[in-house]
Amino acid sequence: MERARPPGPGSVSPHVDLVLGATACCLACVLTNPLEVIKTRLQLQGELRPRGTYRRHYRGVLQALGAVSRADGLRGLQKGLTAGLLYQGLMNGVRFYCYSHAEDCGLTQRPGGTVAAGAIAGALGAFVGSPAYLVKTHLQAQTVAAMAVGHQHNHQGVSSAFETIYRKQGLVGLWRGVNGAVPRVMVGSAVQLATFASAKEWVEKLKWFKEGSWMVALAGGMISSVAVAVAMTPFDVVSTRLYNQPVDERGMGKHYQGFLNCFVQISRKEGILALYKGIGPAYLRLGPHTILSLLFWDELRKLTYRHQQHGV
Repeated sequence: MERARPPGPGSVSPHVDLVLGATACCLACVLTNPLEVIKTRLQLQGELRPRGTYRRHYRGVLQALGAVSRADGLRGLQKGLTAGLLYQGLMNGVRFYCYSHAEDCGLTQRPGGTVAAGAIAGALGAFVGSPAYLVKTHLQAQTVAAMAVGHQHNHQGVSSAFETIYRKQGLVGLWRGVNGAVPRVMVGSAVQLATFASAKEWVEKLKWFKEGSWMVALAGGMISSVAVAVAMTPFDVVSTRLYNQPVDERGMGKHYQGFLNCFVQISRKEGILALYKGIGPAYLRLGPHTILSLLFWDELRKLTYRHQQHGV
């Protein structure tokens, strides 16, 4: 059975999927970026300090939304949006292109193929988009001193951030933290694409909605989003910490030596539950983002396929 693809032979090409995937995820990013800001602040709050030994500026989604608005204004809820759109376009363009290519090659029809294809596509996308995610994290963490959590990089904007990092750390510095990003996106992508495809097939078999309805993709995305949030949050926390940590003159992180070291330090100093810091906004962000991006992607594919058929 065909999966996560509009019916019909060939559907859309991987090159078209690159554009459609990037567009779908950028549309979702605009709507969910405020929750990404909140998630970043919560994940950095109390860094490497035991619970109860630090002031909690952010205490949940609604309170944190209010706190960010008061400290940074309403525009503060869209901090890092430009870098976020750049990241979504680069990462997801590559990710959906690779996954679509895997579908065309028949990899997703083999046992475990969807998981493998999703993981490989996610790893490649994460590597390409890593510099944009680095800048996005820095900008979203920045705020007034009274509400600051984590290291403050004090960039003046997106272009200034890229220029500063490149000038101080060279080209390699733009990929600092990629060792946390790759496993994060590999896990998230594998779970997302595999569960979305399976959930969509399951919903279609149950015939809850008429064939071809956008509600099928919506239901599949809702089921997928739960699995993504649970599987991805610990990797997300580690990735945020690695990206945002200060560096020495050699470009080496001052807090963490790498992915495993960060994982161990968080667990040891903050407790194992700290790996799920910000899971509330993480799900509220991942949920809608997963649902919207997969829904937009699925619907854009259908429209493109129909246009291609009509033009034949």
